[in-house]
Amino acid sequence: MQLDLLVRNARIRTLDPERPTASTVGVLNGVVVGLDEDVAGLGARQVLDAGGATVVPGFNDAHCHTAWFGLNLTQLDVSTARSVDDVYTAVATHAKGLAPDAWVLGAGLDHNNLGGVWPHRDALDRAAGGRPVWIKHTSGHACVVNTPVLYAAGALEDGFEDPDGGVVSRDEHGRPDGLLEETAQSLAQRQVLPYPVETVADAVDAATRHYLTEGVTSFTEAGIGGGWIGQTPVELAAYQLARESGRLHTRAQLMAASDVLHPLTAHTDDDITLGLDLGMRTGFGDDMLSLGPVKIFLDGSLLGRTAAVTEPFCGCPHNEDRPTGYFQGDAGSMTDLVVAAHRSGWTVAAHAIGDRAVDLALDAFARAHKERPRPGVRHRVEHAGIVRPEQLARFAELGVVPVPQHNFLHTFGDAMAAALGPERTSWSYRMRSFLDLGLPVPGSSDRPVAPGAPLPAIQSMVVRLTETKAPYGPDEGVPALAALRAWTEGSAHATGFGGRKGRLAPGYLADLTVLDGDPVRTDPDRIGAIGVLATVVGGDPAHDPHHLTRTPARHGPPSAPAAQAAPPQETP
Repeated sequence: MQLDLLVRNARIRTLDPERPTASTVGVLNGVVVGLDEDVAGLGARQVLDAGGATVVPGFNDAHCHTAWFGLNLTQLDVSTARSVDDVYTAVATHAKGLAPDAWVLGAGLDHNNLGGVWPHRDALDRAAGGRPVWIKHTSGHACVVNTPVLYAAGALEDGFEDPDGGVVSRDEHGRPDGLLEETAQSLAQRQVLPYPVETVADAVDAATRHYLTEGVTSFTEAGIGGGWIGQTPVELAAYQLARESGRLHTRAQLMAASDVLHPLTAHTDDDITLGLDLGMRTGFGDDMLSLGPVKIFLDGSLLGRTAAVTEPFCGCPHNEDRPTGYFQGDAGSMTDLVVAAHRSGWTVAAHAIGDRAVDLALDAFARAHKERPRPGVRHRVEHAGIVRPEQLARFAELGVVPVPQHNFLHTFGDAMAAALGPERTSWSYRMRSFLDLGLPVPGSSDRPVAPGAPLPAIQSMVVRLTETKAPYGPDEGVPALAALRAWTEGSAHATGFGGRKGRLAPGYLADLTVLDGDPVRTDPDRIGAIGVLATVVGGDPAHDPHHLTRTPARHGPPSAPAAQAAPPQETP
């Protein structure tokens, strides 16, 4: 037998408790077929010589926004702005290169970096020279626009009412000031979208090429097709085009936004009342491209202080009338939607950041299981930003998977802590508490809300420090091995691929990452600085800037290196 790929001279962390370390791994037809002596003497079409580097299963981002990230790469980036004047200057400079009627599209806005001040529509009018402006907040839960956008949306007319689940902010004179929260963002979005499928496919191309440089081999796109999170109603077609044209470079699982589900008229015995045409649901597809859960938004953002919490945020200057945030819709209707999706065979990913929204999600899941038991299904709470102590047991009781983003801590932990206060900060973006309950906690980034590289996120799971090195709920820190497992095995289980991804063992998909350091044995403060030497997807060295892979000049077993790398020790 000739292998497709042989990885040798490596320090392999398999994450398989039966065989935790190895030096060599063999791949055939995209799957791991053996380790060390299992593949001794076998030839391979390609050989990747790791040169003693560490090899781990490929990283799996269980919650990100890939098309959004790829599109952001082509738009005005205001993430480095530190005052509203910086934003206005960036808009003016960018607008000079545009046609008079072109849109100024931007991303990366964070008012917390601007002294808590939001850009105002009047100043954006002056900076853009009359062009329409739409700049997305980094959280994705708000944006700022200028007068032409508000006028076209009808938001300047007398008697205009905010859309359900959203807010059109107003200044001290009662005029819309340009800030749109939550569902109100659709006022701008519908003037620009949908993007053509070619544009979205190009965005997926750019994004997934970038993922490879960070060792990411799988991701879950957290909402396509509708709502403020989708780019086009035919977003699945864009992903199919990306795959067919060689522009999808990693494995993709796609969440359908709940907005695209509609009533179905199946046989009454089927109990399929809500879904997509032809009854497509969670699990449809293959190892490369598949449908995942349905994404249902329950509340808003912690950064924007629109998440639904039980106690008021600490300081809420721009929406003092809603100090505990708000739901995205009527609580009863949202619960009914969760239950209908569950009954129709979907896994549900409920966006719930505030603890009041977490209560709603858990109550909805409990009702769903009571009305129609579905053993084995694992619904998810996306973000689980604030989880009170008494809520933890309900996660375990219901088998609900929490999907927190620990890269938030080192990116804007200071702003989150200021919004929550000390007690709630200790309940925020938990890790150890969930693992102690036996729950699979995946690695996830919410990119482009925050930088998405897995290794710095793994470091945050361990050290839990903010951007100013302040401790953020330090009791929730975990050992490096547990953090590594989260970004591999944890994500596999959370996304329904347990037993298929997340380990380097026979029968598992041959997705792996070659690192210039071992995250488990590196100083915790240096984990984020570990470099990615190569990334392999399904046995294909898709990213190999150091040319570790070669094609043997002859068939048959490659010549053995002088000395095999010593396998890593399985330290906790």
